[in-house]
Amino acid sequence: MSIKSGVPANKQVLGEFVRNARSRVTPQMAGLSHGQRRRTPGLRREEVAQLCDISVTWYTWIEQGRDVSVSSTVWSRLADVLHMSKAERAYLFELAEVTDPDHGKAQHGSLPVSLQACVNNCAGPAYILDRCWNMLFFNQALDTVFNHWPSRQQAPNLLRFIFQNPDAPQVVVNWEQRARRSVAEFRADIGAHLDEQDISQIIEELLASSELFQHWWSRQAVVEREGGIREFMHPEKGYLEFDQITFRLATHLDYKLVMLLIKPD
Repeated sequence: MSIKSGVPANKQVLGEFVRNARSRVTPQMAGLSHGQRRRTPGLRREEVAQLCDISVTWYTWIEQGRDVSVSSTVWSRLADVLHMSKAERAYLFELAEVTDPDHGKAQHGSLPVSLQACVNNCAGPAYILDRCWNMLFFNQALDTVFNHWPSRQQAPNLLRFIFQNPDAPQVVVNWEQRARRSVAEFRADIGAHLDEQDISQIIEELLASSELFQHWWSRQAVVEREGGIREFMHPEKGYLEFDQITFRLATHLDYKLVMLLIKPD
């Protein structure tokens, strides 16, 4: 890496973007101990530098907007450490004017690619949701429950399935009740991110395409995602019943692992 003369505007924007992203990542999210009480939220510069395997000086220069030359591998590690979403990761590499070296993370955000193996190893249906309720990873059992709808989509989204797929009322038992609750759960998930582009786009799309979504969205209801019985009617397998349980990923709090546990006979 080398410092060049001048401070281009995009480097200043890049520095501010990285600094703001650092402030949102807690030590717990980064896998660090609490340590001493902190004066400011987020990770310290030296912590980010250590996790990215670069010097504190170089990381400080990045945040200061200095015109430093950084490899694409380092930018990828930085995106991972700062838990960037797909949109944030793309924006980072656009500002840095380098190509993202990790296609999988460019597609899904800075999540471990091993998450696909994680859901594959679940005995029952399982999937990973991001804050827009995109199904980033899912297993074959989940694809079967939804009659192969997820695998037919380029970017499967659970809200689009519920409110835009004409087969949803036949697949999801008590569909209207589940649809009402899903809107309230989604609102609880994205309350702090309503102005962000990926969130506003999916909301605007659903408001324009579904009167039912529009109706329940206007009610302003907010509830936490809960477990419990989930019932489906499969065209070949017939009635299917599961216990749903949801976990937030410890290092990526915007993402959820949803498991449908097969009920014992």
